[in-house]
Amino acid sequence: MKRMILGKTGIEAARLGFGGIPIQRVSETQAIEAVVYAIEKGMDFIDTSRMYTTSETRIGKALKEVNKKVAVATKSFNRSADGIQKDVEISLKELQLEYIDLYQCHGISTEEDYRLVTAPGGAVSGLLKAKEQGLIGHIGVTGHNLDVLEKIVEDGLFETIMICFSFLEPAAKEKVIPKALEKQIGIIAMKPFSGGVIEAPEAALKWVLSYPDILVIAGVEEKKLIDQNWRVFQGGYEMTAEENQAVDRISKQFDKNFCRRCDYCLPCPAEIPIQFVMGARSFIKRMGPGILQTPMFAKMWEKAANCTECGNCMERCPYDLPIPEMIKENINYMKQFMK
Repeated sequence: MKRMILGKTGIEAARLGFGGIPIQRVSETQAIEAVVYAIEKGMDFIDTSRMYTTSETRIGKALKEVNKKVAVATKSFNRSADGIQKDVEISLKELQLEYIDLYQCHGISTEEDYRLVTAPGGAVSGLLKAKEQGLIGHIGVTGHNLDVLEKIVEDGLFETIMICFSFLEPAAKEKVIPKALEKQIGIIAMKPFSGGVIEAPEAALKWVLSYPDILVIAGVEEKKLIDQNWRVFQGGYEMTAEENQAVDRISKQFDKNFCRRCDYCLPCPAEIPIQFVMGARSFIKRMGPGILQTPMFAKMWEKAANCTECGNCMERCPYDLPIPEMIKENINYMKQFMK
């Protein structure tokens, strides 16, 4: 129950892994200390990304301070073979490794994304070459759109999938998770706290850990939070009456004002990447306000300001969210960090 083999990869790890997003927003010293502390606790699966600014570098420095076997996973948004091969080289340098256990195609949330990475000359062919060269061990994928992920699982081209999975985002348990388990595709659950929205972390972690054969990635940057999560992980996963009440209350609270990142609202006539704009508060909370200064996010906010409130997105949203209103609220929230 506490340890698992990740699908057919042969990677064995504790079912509670370390997520590398929050260590961007603290000092390098604190970040390295947090990673080392988590590894010493027993977290022997670490996930990061080329997108997470300083995360790979800090994890690399932490790994030099421990003498324990740790499986390392990272990922790239690059869709081409050449591009992702260059990212593999950068990741190896930043992580100070000669071999990365799992390299993932990051954010495959549309059929076009999937077509690009699997086409000749796409990212998958680049990762297969890196695997042949002994630079990486296994190839995975991350995404938010369950329809696309279901197709990915059916096609079986990837060894692992990373999905959003929490009591606010439980839909993957209906189709994606059972099919992946049937095909022995490793399942990694990201955002067990729904990007920091859920303010009942112990109940949230219990909920996702109660589903067996899933490796859960919890992003943390403080020792006390690592202790808290590890205590939950080591215990039983049966919910108390108070925790069930918290789950019900939070689920009702966010039912009509929480973006599940499914991308069914797209395409937007103004080319707004809606899920990223809707998740502004979560991004700032997890990565720090500095993330807004990066070219990717600066361009995103520029597009968001051009929202015409046409309502096309609302017609497509399966959760009936007031998307234009939420975009406007998040733009106003973001302005305080852009001065």
